[in-house]
Amino acid sequence: MMDKLPFAEPEEVGMSRERLQRIGPMIKGYVEKNLIPGAVTMVARDGKIVHFEAQGHQNAEKKIPMTRETIFRIASMTKPITSVALMTLYEEGRFQLGDPIYKWLPAFKDSQVAVYNGGRGYDMAPADPPINVMHILTHTAGFPTEYNPKNQELYKEAAKFKSRKEVIGDFVDRLAAVPLNNHPGAMWDYSRATCVVGRLVEVLSGQTLAEYLKEKIFGPLDMVDTHFFLPEEKLGRFAAAYTPGQNKEITLVDPDTSSSFWLSKPGIYYMGSGGLVSTAADYFRFTDMLMNGGKRGDARILSRKTVELMTMNHIGEKPVWLTGPGNGFGLGFGVTLDRGKTHNMVSEGSYTWGGAFCTYWWNDPKEKLFGMMLTQVRPYDHLNIRADMQTLVTQAIND
Repeated sequence: MMDKLPFAEPEEVGMSRERLQRIGPMIKGYVEKNLIPGAVTMVARDGKIVHFEAQGHQNAEKKIPMTRETIFRIASMTKPITSVALMTLYEEGRFQLGDPIYKWLPAFKDSQVAVYNGGRGYDMAPADPPINVMHILTHTAGFPTEYNPKNQELYKEAAKFKSRKEVIGDFVDRLAAVPLNNHPGAMWDYSRATCVVGRLVEVLSGQTLAEYLKEKIFGPLDMVDTHFFLPEEKLGRFAAAYTPGQNKEITLVDPDTSSSFWLSKPGIYYMGSGGLVSTAADYFRFTDMLMNGGKRGDARILSRKTVELMTMNHIGEKPVWLTGPGNGFGLGFGVTLDRGKTHNMVSEGSYTWGGAFCTYWWNDPKEKLFGMMLTQVRPYDHLNIRADMQTLVTQAIND
């Protein structure tokens, strides 16, 4: 039986009903300009939901309305969940954050770094230090990526599916054979490091990542609609995905049918960096657990001290190029360090991570404030919708 979500009147938790009503017209404006098909938005304070609204369509071509139960590709919003899974094993004493990952993933034993040699190309040097658990949780392992031209073609080849029976461990072993772009710990560079996190969960637990998440997180938190591959019976709630076309207006790119990747692939490739689908209600249950120091209802997922550790900055002053100045990175989360540099309203210590299809959430522990916006457009860098949502949520504080 799915637990009931907690609701409150905005004024009961220091929020303004009138100011929260600004969210609807903002989303409607994006829908009417055909920049997004629709969206689900949610706001909570003190663990009580004060705004939960669906607008537009989950499939614009078929005119299927967006609902509060619509299921979304959450992409990189998978990363915090996978990171929490690994930290549950940390709490069991299975590893320390400074341990080299080759203790469990031997393909990384002799990792090499491609070092520019001053005009003659690249020389190979042993990774110094070896990649450790902290590095893969903080995106400082030095892995090659699709964004950086260095080792890019080798990375792309490693990332290709080789078989329909492939598992994530196959990709991780291929990734281990590609030279690193940087020595571990040298810089922050967004990558598929969280796939390595997920693989480490599998090796340490003896379960697939899907099995472990269901047992340790989804089941206890009643996240009944969060899956790596969507069950066929839930297809009617699955949102179509879009891409900007002419004049940035949306064009269908991934349908809400059985031909979608999220249904058509065999359900054995569990990508910890971005493979989950979920709903607003389910993801709220996960973030509410974090806001409550690792516990929700009777379910204790993490210790309060572990959540504190995960949501503090672990990368010093290394720039987080994806989110800009004033931000750091914790163990699976982006962390706000300096509002004066971020130029946004959330408090220092807020933490977040979004997804490639324009999904976004954040927790502001100082204000006990949570916000989330889910839509399905990729890429979305031409849209201000995520920043707009954060502004309109935070300006509604009324205490």
